[in-house]
Amino acid sequence: MHNPLDFEKSVTELESKIEELRHLSSSTDVNIAEEITRLQKKSSKLLHTIYSNLTPWQTVQVARHPNRPHFLDYINAMIEDF
Repeated sequence: MHNPLDFEKSVTELESKIEELRHLSSSTDVNIAEEITRLQKKSSKLLHTIYSNLTPWQTVQVARHPNRPHFLDYINAMIEDF
């Protein structure tokens, strides 16, 4: 993930474990696709749970996240040579 917020740390840790398993799976003959799929579902559920129950301050943190698109990002995507 990218610059995780405090309440996203558990999801970030889970995503890093998934990435480690993918790397391990590709570098060896061990097939751990089921475990990767299970962890991906768990990560997705956890992310949904977290974002479904945000406090007002956490909503502000998401809205002000530095990786969110800005006005010029939208304009540059819609209009060439702006």
